[in-house]
Amino acid sequence: MTVRDELIELRGLRFHYRDWTSTRSDPPTLVLLHGYTGHARTWDHFAEGMRDRYRILALDQRGHGETAWAPPGDYGTTAMVEDLTAFVSALGLERFSLLGLSMGGIVSFAYAGLKPPALERLVIVDIAPELSQPGLARINEGAREKDSFPTREAAFQHARRTNSVPPQDHHRHRVEHALMRTEEGGWTYRFDRALRDPSVPRNRMSADEGWCRVAAIEVPTLLVRGAQSDLLAVEVAQRMVNAIPDASLVEIEGAGHSVPLDKPDGFLLAVRRFLLG
Repeated sequence: MTVRDELIELRGLRFHYRDWTSTRSDPPTLVLLHGYTGHARTWDHFAEGMRDRYRILALDQRGHGETAWAPPGDYGTTAMVEDLTAFVSALGLERFSLLGLSMGGIVSFAYAGLKPPALERLVIVDIAPELSQPGLARINEGAREKDSFPTREAAFQHARRTNSVPPQDHHRHRVEHALMRTEEGGWTYRFDRALRDPSVPRNRMSADEGWCRVAAIEVPTLLVRGAQSDLLAVEVAQRMVNAIPDASLVEIEGAGHSVPLDKPDGFLLAVRRFLLG
């Protein structure tokens, strides 16, 4: 078996994660954190391309995917960092690399800034302590969009109208695994409705605290930016790699903010080069 779906209790919540078996013996471990509205299955293509060298652990973060929903106000960065800390401890990870996209990237650099001794390498995808207003406005608008569909196909077609860049089969895979049934017999997204409501407060890390965490990172770090990203400005990305003692920046042509979705093969190649040295 190449992948197992597992459940684990952490800090009073049930979490789901995917555990990809490597094709090599005694492999290093790579932990993957998805973005806002995402889920562990978004990493299937990437994990398949890395399992020749790594054991892959893809976590559904609180309120997302098959992980339990938290109290509405308990979705801040600190809570998610504490979840990751508990996950690492529960699985007994003595050495591992960490990759986080967007929301998962914020969790990743906030965690790495605490200087955890088990962390070896870090990949941050299209996120920084400061974000561009056009991207934030797009994300907030998306949270208020239609989130109920009569069929899976209707949900996919809605996603394609929003973003036609990703390879179609890859995009369909992400969307279909993002859906769950409703009482009415339709389909909606598999993440907490509290996360879709901008009026529900979330304890976000301030930009100043974020930059402090970034400056404290001590492990080799790769920042991946989508060349067409509307969320991570070029100058902010450059500031970020300048703030980390051992960091590099790579841009993926043709990709927007959702780099692994938009250009899965280019993303895999860039990250693989970094992780394998």
